[in-house]
Amino acid sequence: MQNLKVTLVQADQIWEDKEANCRNYDRLLTGIDTDLIVLPEMFQTGFSMNVNSLSEDYGSSNSIEWLQGISKEKDAAIYTSLILKDGSDIYNRGVFIKPSGEIETYDKRKSFGLAGEDHFFSAGKSETIVNYKGWNIQLQICYDLRFPEIVRNRILSNQKPAYDVILYVANWPAKRSLHWNTLLNARAIENQSFVIGVNRVGQDQKGHQYTGDSKMISPLGEEQPLTKNNEEIKTFVLEMNVLEEIREMLPFLKDR
Repeated sequence: MQNLKVTLVQADQIWEDKEANCRNYDRLLTGIDTDLIVLPEMFQTGFSMNVNSLSEDYGSSNSIEWLQGISKEKDAAIYTSLILKDGSDIYNRGVFIKPSGEIETYDKRKSFGLAGEDHFFSAGKSETIVNYKGWNIQLQICYDLRFPEIVRNRILSNQKPAYDVILYVANWPAKRSLHWNTLLNARAIENQSFVIGVNRVGQDQKGHQYTGDSKMISPLGEEQPLTKNNEEIKTFVLEMNVLEEIREMLPFLKDR
């Protein structure tokens, strides 16, 4: 099975300015060669509760069309989240977009009550595991990180683990960066999977600071971080043979 090249985009976000954020991503993504691009949570607005003016209809979203264009141009999948209206509900919805234009979605299941997210967004009810280039990828969004039970890996009837990679996209503030770093490492070790965490940098309109702390973590908890406090784009190669060797050497998942 082929290795997977994953590009982490640690970007500053311009508050509630979709066009300016997309221009910035265009700049950051110039010349990349990758299989999968991961952008921060609410990639084109920042973490805003202004759902009345920022939400887009899921079936006719200009922002999704922009993501599809980037995915096709780069011949790479993209994962991020944005504010989407679906029927009468508004979601912080993760979208995994393939170069073909196909979309798989994940609705954030754990609403961040401290910021009132639960008053503006409907919570998702189920997990989403995407198969892409032979890799099974668990989709997650920010606050979900605090709840290990919703991503508990397990051995399926075919004797294979349910997934190989977890993707977390976030707007996780600097004052709780210790929690971000600790929990990402824990999710990798306990689930014997690669973990990708992509967080924003800069300051939002509410005065919250973000240091980024984006990183790739191996199934053994070995981390490769991006530079704190800086916009940065970095590509990592996830090696399937490494993952399989670790799981064979330490078959902990079978004991659950």
